[in-house]
Amino acid sequence: MFSLTPWFVSSRTINCAVVRGDTNHGIPFGFSKFAKTTDDLSSLKSLASQTFWYGASSIAARFLSYLLTPYLTAIMTGVDYGEMSIVYAAIPFLNVIFTYGLETAFFRYMQKEQYKGQVYSTSCMSIIVSTAMLALVMYLGRDSIATLLTIKNHPEYVTLSIMIISIDALTALPFAKLRLEGRPLKFAAIRIAGILINIGFVVLFLSILPAFKKANPHHPISIFYREDESVKYYIIANLIASASTFLLLSKTFFSFSWKFDLRLWKEMMTYSLPLIIVGFGGVINETFDRVMLGWWSPALTPDAKKLDVGIYSACYKLSLLISLFVQAFRMGAEPFFFKQAEVGNAQKTYARVMKFFVITICVMFLVVVLYLDVWKNFIRNPIMWQGLKVVPVLLLANMFLGIYYNLSIWYKLSNRTMAGAYITIIGAAITLLINYFFVPHFSYVACAWATCICYATMMIISFIWGQKEYPVPYAWKKLVAYIVIVVLLYFIQRLFYFIVPNKLASMAFGTILLLGYISFILKVEKKEFQRLPVIGKFLK
Repeated sequence: MFSLTPWFVSSRTINCAVVRGDTNHGIPFGFSKFAKTTDDLSSLKSLASQTFWYGASSIAARFLSYLLTPYLTAIMTGVDYGEMSIVYAAIPFLNVIFTYGLETAFFRYMQKEQYKGQVYSTSCMSIIVSTAMLALVMYLGRDSIATLLTIKNHPEYVTLSIMIISIDALTALPFAKLRLEGRPLKFAAIRIAGILINIGFVVLFLSILPAFKKANPHHPISIFYREDESVKYYIIANLIASASTFLLLSKTFFSFSWKFDLRLWKEMMTYSLPLIIVGFGGVINETFDRVMLGWWSPALTPDAKKLDVGIYSACYKLSLLISLFVQAFRMGAEPFFFKQAEVGNAQKTYARVMKFFVITICVMFLVVVLYLDVWKNFIRNPIMWQGLKVVPVLLLANMFLGIYYNLSIWYKLSNRTMAGAYITIIGAAITLLINYFFVPHFSYVACAWATCICYATMMIISFIWGQKEYPVPYAWKKLVAYIVIVVLLYFIQRLFYFIVPNKLASMAFGTILLLGYISFILKVEKKEFQRLPVIGKFLK
């Protein structure tokens, strides 16, 4: 596991003029340039704690899930892995519909004193009713959904997925409640327990039972177990894990009272419904390209198209170091940002968070691309290594996405969630257009570049728009320089490998470049790092 500390413990003082003095729904838009550094450090330590517990536990769970990739790519065919990837590309899309931005609205309205007693109960009753209705509609249309996803011979995949999505929707609010109440141990234990149950049943279904059946061909298990249905058993394992998670959260979930505040619900829906558009666009940008690749891949047969999807999905997971860190940031930072908005120096804190966030993901970018020949062994099927060329592009895309998540706080704090919807629609349109026109010619390479261009565009638009509506003193020139430098270092290593085609020599040279970059950052940001609780004493 990697350290989560470098990006959120800075205490640098930024002398900046008051940017705005008005307020919106109790959210201060201005801050004084004379705010105390100690207050900022305290706030950043608070974010450190939240990110470590809530983010790291989620990331630990997700990381354990990623550990299945070598296992699955070793025992599944490329076609089966591609088919499974298509199913799991569609699930996040449906999750957006089932949760409809309610989690973010929950955090937002729990900050309002007049509503605190009604928010959780109203939210839970809303999601119970909506989940039941949506699950029924999806079940009735399962055959059409299966055809759309190019898995028309397996509508049972859709049925099982609907059950998973419904249960996960019901667990969203209890998890949010645990985060808001500051109950990290329970939160972490349940998240990790769920994923361990998932891994256990995956191994049971895909390895233990096949081996047992082979050793005991006349055992009654042969009646219902079929070795050629690995995708179905993988989904069933996921369903068991989701059900177990809900059971562990049941006490928290059912802690609401059966009281429904219609006025509050209308306000929350006004706030959260635009986030559905944000969610749809995000899913199109993050996962739906697998489905589009299955539609438009230049491969000549359906199985070959699914193989392309499998290759792309496996290589996409090599960007996990950055994507996991971004996930940790989202889990820890969202409730922190809403609370931090109530203090007078919020913008300065946001700028510092961004700075150390970018430094961290830049180092992570180098750790992956400079040692790609090591990371590729994470994929156990050598046939899939042909897609490694897209990994640097996907890493860069995830860097842009993480920065966008930092920037997006402006429209959430100012209750302008439609702005986020517009930005995401633009990003989704870019993704769709690039994939539509270029996937038939360049396969998954087009998907990778579509993702990168999409997130870069969203990041730039959000920065420009946000600085007009909610100015934050980001050190953007320095941050752009840091990103450009790491990209140049990657190309320098590739040039070195072209001249000296030896992998060990290339990685050794990459180590020199990585250490050089870290030394450069420590020198440029020396005053910042000197303030850190542990690292600082070594730099002084």
